[in-house]
Amino acid sequence: MKELFEKNIAWAEAVKESDPSFFEKLSKQQAPEYLWIGCSDSRVPANEIVGLMPGELFVHRNVANLVVHSDLNCLSVMQYAVEYLKVKHVIVCGHYGCGGVRASVERQRLGLIDNWLLNVQDVQYIHQAFLAEGQDAKELVNKVCELNVTEQVVNVCKTNIIKDAWARGQDLTVHGWIYSIADGLLRDLGVNITNLEEMRSKYHIAVEDINKRYA
Repeated sequence: MKELFEKNIAWAEAVKESDPSFFEKLSKQQAPEYLWIGCSDSRVPANEIVGLMPGELFVHRNVANLVVHSDLNCLSVMQYAVEYLKVKHVIVCGHYGCGGVRASVERQRLGLIDNWLLNVQDVQYIHQAFLAEGQDAKELVNKVCELNVTEQVVNVCKTNIIKDAWARGQDLTVHGWIYSIADGLLRDLGVNITNLEEMRSKYHIAVEDINKRYA
């Protein structure tokens, strides 16, 4: 624990050296343009991936980057970000090799979290993405990771939070991205939705592209 406090001091001093008034300005308000809904995986640090400083990215993370309509934690973050911070972009970002997705695909028994991961199994059922004999398990996990992102983007768009924002003319786009831990790069999955009317068509195009990639 001592090492973490020492690193915190070093980080704070480095930030103040580059911008002496940074923390003073940061303490007065936060005005991020982005809400990031990502995975809890320790190898996927949201701010660092996109090169943003504290205050520039509002973040919610959970196992397998799920947006579940009964999850008041996630919905509360979304509502605050959209209605009060007035973010312009909601980014759902998954990552290849996600442990939660892998557990679902391989039907691992992990305990309490199995109930949460039933939501990933729902994605598999929708797309009939199950591990068959002789199939490459790693490739299927990555495919389900991509499909999971597209489904969670749709889940975001279906919330009253987003629908109401669009109805009142708020400038808001929902994006689906995926991150590769192997090279540190993001990929846009092409499901960038700016209104409810285009949700279905962009979703189907994105799913079709994913299926082609893993054919």
